[in-house]
Amino acid sequence: MSSPLALDVADLSKKYGDRMALSHANFEVPMGSICGFVGPNGSGKTTTIRMLLGLITPSTGSGHVLGESITKPEKYLPKVGAMIEGPAFYPALTGKQNLAVLAKLGGFSTDQIQKLLEIVDLGDRGDSKFKTYSLGMKQRLGIAAALLPNPKLLILDEPTNGLDPAGIQEVRTLLRKLADNGTTIFVSSHLLSEIEMISDYLVMLRQGNVIFSGKTSDLLIAQKPLILAKPENQNDLVKLNQIAQEIGLKSKIKDDLVEASADANFAAKLNRAAFAAGITLTSLTSIRPTLEETFFEMTVN
Repeated sequence: MSSPLALDVADLSKKYGDRMALSHANFEVPMGSICGFVGPNGSGKTTTIRMLLGLITPSTGSGHVLGESITKPEKYLPKVGAMIEGPAFYPALTGKQNLAVLAKLGGFSTDQIQKLLEIVDLGDRGDSKFKTYSLGMKQRLGIAAALLPNPKLLILDEPTNGLDPAGIQEVRTLLRKLADNGTTIFVSSHLLSEIEMISDYLVMLRQGNVIFSGKTSDLLIAQKPLILAKPENQNDLVKLNQIAQEIGLKSKIKDDLVEASADANFAAKLNRAAFAAGITLTSLTSIRPTLEETFFEMTVN
């Protein structure tokens, strides 16, 4: 039996004039997962999120959020938390007061505000004014605001935008904690190293088209590993590259290395061929491409 879905879309499209902002998209996001939503600027991420939240109407296709059709957002929005285009708060009010204002506007209980502040690691700063918060603290307060409805699904658009490495790590740790406690998280980001660390699933867009949808691990495993070979004598680089190509590898010189796309078992073959040609290698390693490298390969023309 397949796991229940937090999100699913079928043939979902949005057209503005002659331009397809999103073209016939199909993807699923299982409940309880963190799903990274990635793509270059202008690839259709924000358009998709706006359709999922009922803010704009699709041109074609269908979608479901928590089992309810996106044509009836009032049925699922009470169970969805969202932070789109950065949080907006009153600078002169404290974190606690800002959340109280939003709770009253949304008809949510104010009893849980301190608990939410603790969840986002702002438990001791609830009485500090928002304007005294660092950028990372402001983003975490935005996530606390998105958690006011006690959502089953959290949709975040670039939650680490503009953060320094410490702030990014704070948000990453928080998202993992929320997912481990059962909240499904759909997070768009251009920081692919972060998405690789936290996401179980991935939806990748390019020019309005879904080019990958599935487990992050499946995408990375499918990529050919790279062999990196470094000769002791830099004058041997050209010859080493030629040897790699002669034994059937697709290779190139990159900085002071020869980089070849091949399975790890080709490393021994390259080592033997180099040795036979009188070339000594100081290092020979096999690595898998990162999500960033894979994404770049898949999204550039």
